[in-house]
Amino acid sequence: MSSSSSSKYTQIQQDKIIEEKSSDSDPPMSEWSSLVIELSAENKKKSLAARGLYSPGSGEICSKYISMSDSDISRHVYYNYPAVLDPGINEALSLPNKPVIYPDNGQELYLATCKEMNVCPVRLFIKSLLLQEINLSYYGVTPPGVRAMSMALQYNKHVQRLNLTDNFLNDDACYHLGSMLTTNATIKELILAGCRIGASGVLRLIDTLSINRNLTTLDLSRNCLGEEGGLHFAVQISQGATISRVNLSNNQLGKQTALAFADALEFRNTLTHIDLSWNNFFHSPSTVKMLDVLSNSEVLKEINLSWNSMEGEKIAGAVANLFLIPTLTLLDLSNNRFRGESIPLMISNIIKAKKLLIFDLSFNPLSPDDALVVLQQMLKPRVKIENLYLENICVDKNFMICLDRVKKMKSRKNFIIKHGHVIQNWTVYGQDSREVILNRAKFLGMRDKKRRVDIALFFLRLTKEYPKAITVKDLIDKVDAENVPLDGDLIAELANVFPGPKSAKAKYINLVNICEYINRIWPDKVLPPTPPPELEPMPEPPKRKLKGKKGKP
Repeated sequence: MSSSSSSKYTQIQQDKIIEEKSSDSDPPMSEWSSLVIELSAENKKKSLAARGLYSPGSGEICSKYISMSDSDISRHVYYNYPAVLDPGINEALSLPNKPVIYPDNGQELYLATCKEMNVCPVRLFIKSLLLQEINLSYYGVTPPGVRAMSMALQYNKHVQRLNLTDNFLNDDACYHLGSMLTTNATIKELILAGCRIGASGVLRLIDTLSINRNLTTLDLSRNCLGEEGGLHFAVQISQGATISRVNLSNNQLGKQTALAFADALEFRNTLTHIDLSWNNFFHSPSTVKMLDVLSNSEVLKEINLSWNSMEGEKIAGAVANLFLIPTLTLLDLSNNRFRGESIPLMISNIIKAKKLLIFDLSFNPLSPDDALVVLQQMLKPRVKIENLYLENICVDKNFMICLDRVKKMKSRKNFIIKHGHVIQNWTVYGQDSREVILNRAKFLGMRDKKRRVDIALFFLRLTKEYPKAITVKDLIDKVDAENVPLDGDLIAELANVFPGPKSAKAKYINLVNICEYINRIWPDKVLPPTPPPELEPMPEPPKRKLKGKKGKP
């Protein structure tokens, strides 16, 4: 084949390849079959959009209408997917966790706190968070558990009374309870009797008591507060605590606390109920000062001063001023030491007590005459007392006669009185105890046949030596010195039946009364007459000497 023919054949092959390439190229965009969409004569969406019943959206073409070609998808003309945003990694790394917001009742917060502290939750506490009272007395609540409970009660709006009687609470538990009181606005009564919190615990508990304006009742009885704890409480009163009911019984409070209360209550005397029983308010000057300040109150209703060993006319005079409180309804002075002249002084202002209903003087060493003096005040119609308690105080016939008169009064229909045994309303039959004791002494004196002692003559002779009275100790010494067979018990009984003058140092026996009774039962017992003293012989006169002859001077 020649060269010219070969060149023609090559040219023909190149033209065929160009034609094939031109035939394989994509048609123009207007002729693409994937974009040819047959539309109906009436577009329902357009008609709905015209009436405002349909929104076409963003206008982006759905992916089902995009034909996927062999070309790279990133270069597709209709690829319009947005880029992936940050899923929250930056926020998780740079920002702290959002706090969990718990309901106000505190149930979920209590369970979460117990789980965090690894403390067993108390089922009764969880249920009571929706009630008005939480009573966990004698429940063995631990100090860590009190922290979780305090956090749950911070914003609780249901509980009004929290009772933790006789649960051991340390300083940490008292701190969390005090923190709870700064935010809680619902709790009105807090009972912590017998929790043994001490002076340091009460400081942490009531440190912010002046902030809380809703707590009205606080029971801190049997907590071993001491004088230091009483001073802490007085400071809170002076700083503006609005608490009205206070129970501080059995806390070893004494002189320093009384003075601190007097200074605090002098400017902020808003207490309505105060219990200071089972303490040591027997120091006269400090107790009188405290009672004088309390008597200036215009809202005080109940005062309990029992078991304080109070006595004397000074304290009785201060107690008399308490009757001047216009709102006083109860005054408890039981188990003290008032008696004698203190009683008339104490009740001198009882007629001025306008609302006093209960007056308690039980277990005081009152005599029957003292009890009668108190009861005679009930004969006055202006005295409003309806309950008079004189338990363990013996009364006599005169008291019972006066009581009948009181009960017949129209204003005493609901009068209630309690008193002790009634004495001197019976007749004693049988031998007199004095005769029995002297017969016993006579028998003991005659029992020893070898050495018999006539007891009647012994006492008659002893009366000449001690014309007044003799102490029991001196009589025992005299009996031992003369070997008289009388024992100490018999001599003690003689002192009871023949008492001498009263003395705080010694017990006396009246020998004159003994001799008088001996003359009544044994009139033949008489001391032998005392022989008259022998006269000394007169001295003989001296003989004269004779001078001169015999027989002549």
